[in-house]
Amino acid sequence: YVEKFEAQWAGTCGRKYGVAVCNGTAALETAVFAMDLPKGSEIIIPAFTIMSCLAAALRNGLKPVLVDADPVTWCMDPCQVGNSITRRTSAVMPVHIYGHPVNMQRVMRIAGKAGVKVVEDAAEAHGALCNGRMCGSFGDASAFSFYANKLVACGEGGMVLTDSLKLAERCRKYRNLYFGGVSRFVHDELGCNYRLSNLLAAIGFAQAKVWKNNLRRKQKIAGLYNELLRDIPDIQLPAVPGYGTNSYWVYGVVIGRSRRLNAEDVIRRLKKQGIESRPFFRGMHQQPVYRKLGLKSGKYPVTEYLSVHGLYLPSGAGNTDEEILRSAEAFKKCLC
Repeated sequence: YVEKFEAQWAGTCGRKYGVAVCNGTAALETAVFAMDLPKGSEIIIPAFTIMSCLAAALRNGLKPVLVDADPVTWCMDPCQVGNSITRRTSAVMPVHIYGHPVNMQRVMRIAGKAGVKVVEDAAEAHGALCNGRMCGSFGDASAFSFYANKLVACGEGGMVLTDSLKLAERCRKYRNLYFGGVSRFVHDELGCNYRLSNLLAAIGFAQAKVWKNNLRRKQKIAGLYNELLRDIPDIQLPAVPGYGTNSYWVYGVVIGRSRRLNAEDVIRRLKKQGIESRPFFRGMHQQPVYRKLGLKSGKYPVTEYLSVHGLYLPSGAGNTDEEILRSAEAFKKCLC
């Protein structure tokens, strides 16, 4: 089932090769490894993202260069990507945040002009479209997660997609301790044990047959929230990209400045009403480990605002319309 799952999801996303691994973090690390980027070179990543992106860079001996988020999309700002590329840059890692795609056409144009690699993090964007193509179909390689809360879920799992046979073969070796071809126990490079089990692959294979159903449900939930919350002043709802579609992996909201509330205030109030919610990602430059390692930082005002004032509401594919209505009403009360 591992090979079946790989071929199925790669084909769904318009890619030639898929390499299944144990989780999405491993997929990012494996994809970056496969590119054999110069140690000490720079990779541009969003300041507003999950820790996996930073880990993939550092574990491959690269220096992360952060760019701030776009205030509307919450994804990395392509303009800042272009301004951050130097002669030391070897790669860019665009991340589709919460199901909203990065404008990959712009990122690819910028990267191509500079001659740098692109690692597309599509872990949160199963089924989202960008510039008429599936998210996960861009760049030298892309990475997916199949964690339990994703549109395609194995419980745990991930996959690297690429159109390069060379990259695919390096990914397969890396996930399997880089066992030798001629002699199994002769290792040319240091690999990892990132294999996906056959059992989890079988679950993923079945899930990947119904991803469209889950996507439609997620988009319907987002539509319900939009209808229920659109008239509330000074809150920001998820954007609808003019160059694609949002898969709404989670339904995020950002509290406006005039309300004098932060996400933690609202989360506590929701909890008292029996509604669970979560805060947005914390900026990479705000992470204690980032500071401990002495990595280059800067000012990322959009990221910092989103980290304090953003939260997401219940939006699992299994949530009923009644539960969404209850969550929306509870959220409105929390703002009073």
